[in-house]
Amino acid sequence: MYSVNGNCFRISVRNLVEFMCAEGDIDNRNTGSNDVKIMQEGARIHRKIQHSMGTMYHAEVPLKIEIPLVSDLGIEYVLQVEGRADGIIADINYDEDGNKEPESDAIIDEIKTMQTDVSLLKEPVYVHKAQALVYGYIYASQKKLSKIGIQMTYVTPEPETINKFLEEYTFERIEEWFNKLITGFKRWTDYTFDERHKRTESIRELKFPYEYREGQKNLCVSVYRAIEDNTNLYIQAPTGVGKTLSTVFPAVQALGQQMSDKIFYLTSKTITRTVAEDTYAILRDNGLHMRTVTLTAKDKICPLDERNCNPVSCPYAKGHFDRINDAVYDIITSQMVIGRDNVMEYANRHNVCPFEMSLDVSYWCDGIICDYNYVFDPDASLKRYFGNGAKGDYVFLVDEAHNLVDRAREMYSAVLKKEDFLAAKKLVKEMDKRLAGALDRCNKQLLEYKRQCDTFMVVSGLGTFPASLERVMGLMQKFMERHKGEPVTNELLEFFFAVRHFLNMYDCADEKYVYYNEHDNDGNFLVHLYCVDPSGNISERLSQGRSTVFFSATLLPVNYFKEMLSGDVSERAVYAHSSFEPDNKRIVVATDVTSRYTRRNAREYAKVHDYIMHMISGRSGRYMVFFPSYSYMESVLECFRWKSGVNVTECGGEDTFLPESCVNVLVQGRFMKEADKEKFLSAFYEELPEGASLAGFCVLGGIFSEGIDLKDESLIGAVIVGTGIPMVCRERNILRDYFDEFGKNGYSYAYVIPGMNKVLQAAGRVIRTDTDKGVIALLDDRFMTGEYERMYPREWNRIFPVSLGNAYKCIKDFWTEQDM
Repeated sequence: MYSVNGNCFRISVRNLVEFMCAEGDIDNRNTGSNDVKIMQEGARIHRKIQHSMGTMYHAEVPLKIEIPLVSDLGIEYVLQVEGRADGIIADINYDEDGNKEPESDAIIDEIKTMQTDVSLLKEPVYVHKAQALVYGYIYASQKKLSKIGIQMTYVTPEPETINKFLEEYTFERIEEWFNKLITGFKRWTDYTFDERHKRTESIRELKFPYEYREGQKNLCVSVYRAIEDNTNLYIQAPTGVGKTLSTVFPAVQALGQQMSDKIFYLTSKTITRTVAEDTYAILRDNGLHMRTVTLTAKDKICPLDERNCNPVSCPYAKGHFDRINDAVYDIITSQMVIGRDNVMEYANRHNVCPFEMSLDVSYWCDGIICDYNYVFDPDASLKRYFGNGAKGDYVFLVDEAHNLVDRAREMYSAVLKKEDFLAAKKLVKEMDKRLAGALDRCNKQLLEYKRQCDTFMVVSGLGTFPASLERVMGLMQKFMERHKGEPVTNELLEFFFAVRHFLNMYDCADEKYVYYNEHDNDGNFLVHLYCVDPSGNISERLSQGRSTVFFSATLLPVNYFKEMLSGDVSERAVYAHSSFEPDNKRIVVATDVTSRYTRRNAREYAKVHDYIMHMISGRSGRYMVFFPSYSYMESVLECFRWKSGVNVTECGGEDTFLPESCVNVLVQGRFMKEADKEKFLSAFYEELPEGASLAGFCVLGGIFSEGIDLKDESLIGAVIVGTGIPMVCRERNILRDYFDEFGKNGYSYAYVIPGMNKVLQAAGRVIRTDTDKGVIALLDDRFMTGEYERMYPREWNRIFPVSLGNAYKCIKDFWTEQDM
């Protein structure tokens, strides 16, 4: 929204008035069309009107004003407001030397394109008029005019309709209005400079809060230099390095040196957001004065039982914009750490939407902790920062960056279902024949694609279908505006968003996309835009910031992640050495068992059972066992039931955990709620009877594979069954074929690397501190092949190949050595 450079606060005219003059309700019934298409159409209409106005009409006139101010702490600064007036209607005279002479009067023309029928407007929208008024004041003061006209020109593109409002202002009247606007905004600019002064002074005195671990100082220096050099950095950092503090601390230092404006700490899971919050808390305890906000998903922060963001259904949406600024100012001047609970408290106090409030709060915070999608998702990203290609001095710290590849593929892909077009046509056919006809045309085109497709088909393009879809989008948006609040609009909403997303993705689809059609298992016909390589889309967003640091405990092989994330393999990578004693763990690899689909049988399941029992027999304690699927887990559980007689409890069911036998098995349920997850993990901290063991049976890549922190004796071993290879499916095979065509190892890119990353994450649950000791057992002979050995992290410096005959001795010997 704004930028600060030294003692200059810069803001555009539009952002200033949208912040200060917005009023009214939040209303999700006001649907927006494709952003790119609206801008293109708006620009076309602007040019058409501007060219039709004659020689007295001067288009796109740059205007700027600088206002000297002093903050509450006595800091002198300049508020710079600038923008381009759509048009100025003036009779400009020239003196004998060819210089422009001041006009006797002029009219500021502000053009707004709207999808609704502008002929129905009775008066200008205040926030639009305010934009023209600011331009009017700047122009009149610079030209020393005694009066000026303010004209609003509203346009509906199709059918083209124009509605104008003209009002004359004396200079005294417009000056009074402008001064009141700036006086109201001054509390925000004062806050900015005073808080930045306190922040910078605190950073100047800030020291690293602990004694540096081995390699940690080098890590901090690498992050700082990346920010200083405006480059990206990749960090492979095993558990124990302190990677969160090693990235946040230098980013804060760079902030204090005015290299950056904001730090975005981006995560894929709630648990890692907590780690970021704790890291900032440590720095605050050491003197840092810096405000942070943690953004919570809309569904998780909405106070209503059923989220419906309009003034009819939600009391917080009604009049939200009338109260939001006071709510934001209240919380930022009262709280340094802003999270879900205090956002809810202040939102309730001021009766505003807590989700929208949290986004507005982020403007006035130096640190933003949030999910990946707030930066990278084209539908959910923060338009406040990234809309219309805007750029800023932002630092992106991407935690658990290995997760971003598949998340980004999902974000930038799109799918449409043929049957949805028929359903939409049925809804509107009696209400809008033009829209029904456009939907019918799309359906017929999809029917033709369907006839050409047996079950699955990769296609080179979509022909004229996108153009037909554009027609549907425009007509549907007008239809929904006309029928706002009616049941038919709610029924169309999900389809509307699917079409909009598809068109947005089609606009950015390039050679890194694959188009394919398929019949799904339910008999529907689907058209896909599949983003196989998300690096182009990700790097475009990265270019809107200053520097990005990707870090994870499993960022191997690093060149693969460079290719998939930023697309530049020349970018710097740092491998942080583990500070833990390597002899505190033992990695055993079973050479006589496999999880290959062709070898999944009772004999193999029995072997897995035996290996798990060997592990547990080596020392009683708490273990996790990770399986390739629920069905595989259930097959091994059957062995335990009839062969070992263990106590089995499914967490998420009605049973409770009761340690009644020598080996207690706690099973991850398929549909676990948050309470079930907490119950599962709490069992690892409960006291076990002497000689008893607990084995948590989990699914590899699931909620217990990463992001959980079981320290000390709460976890002393992990058994990982299989190589984590994703299930063979069409999209994975498309990835394989795509990368094969580009001379890569397609099978490795589509299956092996994603699978190995799940294995490494699961293995990382065992050693969490420098006092932890444990065994990691990899049950699959493929782990001994070169393809997998090349992906071992450096700290796996010694591997123990075993078979069923010697596995117990190998594990027992390790524990004997630890007890010596």
